[in-house]
Amino acid sequence: MVKPVDVAALAEAVRSGSRAHIARAITLVESTRADHREAAGALIRELTASTGSAVRVGISGVPGAGKSTFIDAMGCRLLDRGSRVAVVAVDPSSRRTGGSILGDRTRMAAFASREGAFVRPSPSGRHLGGVARATRESMLVLEAAGYDVIIVETVGVGQNEIAVSEMVDTFLLLTLARAGDQLQGIKRGILELADVIAVNKADGDGEGPARVAARELAGAMRLMMPGAATRRPPVLTCSALTGAGLDEVWEAVLEHRAHLESEGSLEARRAQQQQDWMWAMVDAHLQDLARQTPSVHAQREQIEQAVRAGDLSAVDGSARILELVTADLRAVRD
Repeated sequence: MVKPVDVAALAEAVRSGSRAHIARAITLVESTRADHREAAGALIRELTASTGSAVRVGISGVPGAGKSTFIDAMGCRLLDRGSRVAVVAVDPSSRRTGGSILGDRTRMAAFASREGAFVRPSPSGRHLGGVARATRESMLVLEAAGYDVIIVETVGVGQNEIAVSEMVDTFLLLTLARAGDQLQGIKRGILELADVIAVNKADGDGEGPARVAARELAGAMRLMMPGAATRRPPVLTCSALTGAGLDEVWEAVLEHRAHLESEGSLEARRAQQQQDWMWAMVDAHLQDLARQTPSVHAQREQIEQAVRAGDLSAVDGSARILELVTADLRAVRD
C-alpha cells in the first residue's frame, strides 16, 4: 500500500528550507498521478501564505545565446550580494521517448555548488510554451522555502514564450550579435514580451558587434513602441564570461519591478497570472480527462491509427474524441 503524503509535515519542512524536502515537494507537484495531484494542490494551499515576496524573472533567448552560462554568472553575483537564488531550468522533452537531458546543473556548475543556490532541472513534457506544466507550482515551493530570487530558464522556442511571461514579474530576453538579421532572428512577438533585453557575449572581438546589435534593437523597439509615454525595454550589452554589464542588467530588472510597484501594476500583473494559471490548469485537467475516460481509452489507438493513415482527418478525430468524452460524462451524470 502506498503511504499517503503528509502534506502539513512536508509544507513545514519546505518552509524550514530543507533541500531534500524542497526537492521532494517539487517532485510531487510535477507528478501526474491522481493522488499526487491532489496532495500537490493541498501543499500549494498550505504554502501560498509564505509566497509573494520574491523577484520572479524569466530568461529566454535565441539558441546559443548563453542562457545557462549567463545564469551561472549572474546567480553567483547575486549570491555574493546575500540573495538566495533558485533556478527552474526547463529542458525540452523528446517527442518520441518523453526523455530530457536535464543537464543544466552541469552548465551552471559554479552556481549550483554554492550555498544559498538551488537548481531544479525540469522536463517540459508536452507543454509547448517553453515551460513545464508544474513550473508555477515549483516556483511557489521555492519561494515558500525562502528563496528571494526565482529564475525560470525556458526552452527557448521563440514565439511560444508567452507562457513564461505570464508567470514572472520581469521577462529578460538574451540575444547575440552576428546572429543574422536581428529582426528576423528575433521575431516581433517575443520582442513585445521582453521587459529587458541583453546582448550577451560582448567581450573580445564580439564587444563591438554587440554594441551595434544593441543599437539596432533599441531602434527597432522605438519603431515598435512609439510615443513618449510608452515604456520601452532597455537594451543592454553584457558578457557572462567576463562579468561586464551584468550589474547593469540586474539593475534594469530591479528597475522594471520598481516601475511595476510604483504604478501599482505588480499586484494586478500577479492577479492576472493567477487567472491565467487557473485556465491553464483547467486545460491540463480537461486533456487528462479526455485521455482517461473509458470510451476514449478503449478507442484511442484505433482513432490515432485512422488519423495517421489518412482515413480520418485530425478535425474529425478530435470531434470523435470529444463525442466519446461527452457520452461518458453523460452516462456518469445519468
